[in-house]
Amino acid sequence: MTHIRTETRGALAHIELDRPEALNALTHGMVQGLTDALRAAAADDAVERVLITGAGERALCAGGDVVTLRDDVERTRGQGAARFWRDEYALNALIARFPKPVVAIQHGIVLGGGVGISGHASHRIVTDSTRIGFPEVTIGFVPDVGATWLLTRRRGELGTRAALTGDHFGAADAIALGLADRCVPEDRLPELVSLLETEHPDAVIERLAAEPGVSALERDRPFLDRMFAGSDAAAIVERLRGAGEAGAALADRIAQRSPFAVAVTLEALRRARGLGSLEEALVQEYRVSRHTSLAADFAEGVRAQLVDKDRAPKWTPSTLEKVTPAMVEGCFAPVPEGDLVLPAAMKEPA
Repeated sequence: MTHIRTETRGALAHIELDRPEALNALTHGMVQGLTDALRAAAADDAVERVLITGAGERALCAGGDVVTLRDDVERTRGQGAARFWRDEYALNALIARFPKPVVAIQHGIVLGGGVGISGHASHRIVTDSTRIGFPEVTIGFVPDVGATWLLTRRRGELGTRAALTGDHFGAADAIALGLADRCVPEDRLPELVSLLETEHPDAVIERLAAEPGVSALERDRPFLDRMFAGSDAAAIVERLRGAGEAGAALADRIAQRSPFAVAVTLEALRRARGLGSLEEALVQEYRVSRHTSLAADFAEGVRAQLVDKDRAPKWTPSTLEKVTPAMVEGCFAPVPEGDLVLPAAMKEPA
């Protein structure tokens, strides 16, 4: 069962993730179903635009089904996980280069892989209920699905702050981070969906959008840009600890995350700044995902957060100071099965 529902109404192809009992978390079958639905929409001359939503009121998508991925890593050294990531990252690139407008409604919980299927869309809509972010460092993993590309496209260090803390953010902060474009109140969403059947997304969104309020991240940008500068995670935490109550609170949150994952995440973000495309970032992320998933912290983080739920992971190494440059560098090395190879981009319709 793919847990993907599709319906074409007027000129709109509506693709819905339909696994609400799991907050629409992505399985491999769902990734393949989404890809098939998008390719069908691209080939259908009657379809002029695509809408991606999640079933239920709680989430667009809470990310990938990491418990299944962790089990596969323990059974097969991640051969199934590798196939999942290859297909998922190809889906992320497909959405980014899709030849027709793609509207993604980022309602409720939108984490990790949920950003991957929405943050690369041409029209990204947050709502009153949006809680968006990349919590990977809380499970000993590193932001992927093009996260390192999205979080480094804007000036300053807001993306670094988001990635190293693993925090969730509301509508205004999502826009400040470059993960969304406009806010549409939830009571206007049915009208938005209906109008998309006959009108271009630009006109519809302009008519229904509202101001999302004040972004705390944008308000605190000068402070955050100073605190999260540089390529040394331990130095960032030390700087935060000396910066008053607000800085100490951020330092405490980072200290609870996997030190290994935090250090690798920071290096991945810094390297992504020098890359030329989303595709290049995805190729880098594939290497990092394969290596970090085999490290001890991924299995331990998923156990503590999602299996036993004791919220008491025992990280290896236990502190940032014990993470060596060689450990980090190893996560960017080639993997045995070779680098990610992405399909050619679809051509614009004639």
